[in-house]
Amino acid sequence: MRRGFPLSAYLICAGGIVWREALRFIHQRERFVSALVRPLLWLFIFAAGFRQVLGVSIIAPYQTYILYEVYIAPGLVGMILLFNGMQSSLSMVYDRETGTMKTLLVSPLPRWFLLVAKLFAGVAVGVVQVYVFFAIAWFWEVQPDWLGYLTALPAIVLAGLMLGALGMLLSSLVQQLENFAGVMNFVIFPMYFASSALYPLWRVQESSPLLYRICQFNPFTHAVELIRFALYQQFNGDAFLIVLGCTVLFLGGAIVAYDPARGLISRKRQ
Repeated sequence: MRRGFPLSAYLICAGGIVWREALRFIHQRERFVSALVRPLLWLFIFAAGFRQVLGVSIIAPYQTYILYEVYIAPGLVGMILLFNGMQSSLSMVYDRETGTMKTLLVSPLPRWFLLVAKLFAGVAVGVVQVYVFFAIAWFWEVQPDWLGYLTALPAIVLAGLMLGALGMLLSSLVQQLENFAGVMNFVIFPMYFASSALYPLWRVQESSPLLYRICQFNPFTHAVELIRFALYQQFNGDAFLIVLGCTVLFLGGAIVAYDPARGLISRKRQ
């Protein structure tokens, strides 16, 4: 009869996965730079041009009129987490091609635990990138209260888990590395632009009720709003429930997909 593993075995395994992801992040400096170039480009260049066109009125969670740079900061945080989740999933496709993923998944520990540990390792890297972005954005008048950086951490982690789980689910659908880039673009850009990351939803509703509905059904919208409210020490209950539900759904789908007995990976091999 098979007995359960001690807690130390789980901790050693999780530590090894996190350490491997950290080493990959350290050695791939271009990944760190590219993760910051995109949001900083929006913050420094596009925001300067849109500031005069897209004035932002007083909307929750803000207590007064704000600069456009302040409004888009949570959306740019979501962009960092979105790209990081997709890049982590890209590495899973690469590891599967090279055989490294097979070495990980044949571990005697439960497969769901291995995937969850891999997910948390990727989110940890994304959190570092987010707070480096906050440090740079401080010099461009994106200056919430210091306590807001602490209250935003759980929201950032949960949003990162949701987006990372989505990427993990997508990685199970793609067998070849060169095909994943197209899938990434197909997912990233619609999710990002059809959301509240760049403009308030009430402005979207004024111009296109259909697009407004699409934005409401977009889980990325709720991830951004969860971070936005948390950054100003407020809790958005609806956004929290939606992001949490999507995280469970995406992660559950990824665990089933990576199951060799009934998942998509086994079907492709057959």
